[in-house]
Amino acid sequence: MPTTEEVYDQLRQVFDPEIPVNIVDLGLIYDVKVEDPKVLITMTLTSQSCPEARTIPDVMRRRCNSLEGIDETDIEIVFEPAWTPHLISDEGRKALGMDSEDSEDSDD
Repeated sequence: MPTTEEVYDQLRQVFDPEIPVNIVDLGLIYDVKVEDPKVLITMTLTSQSCPEARTIPDVMRRRCNSLEGIDETDIEIVFEPAWTPHLISDEGRKALGMDSEDSEDSDD
């Protein structure tokens, strides 16, 4: 049975065509569970009107189902908590040319 990290490795190969950063580094993946022979993923999108709302999950399913021992991938798309740029990883920030303070919330 694949590990959660192996699933994340597959998800790092999935990109939002409008943003040159994979969906993991964008912070769109909230949870991954591997329950033989199924993968359960909870994720969000950058917006509720994302034009790739159907394409991205289809690509995710194909990537995860390519892992030996996985027959099915269930994806739940949620909008709570809402995605914000502060969820982008350091690697994603570098790819986008963002400074770390670009997404820090101000308490002022």
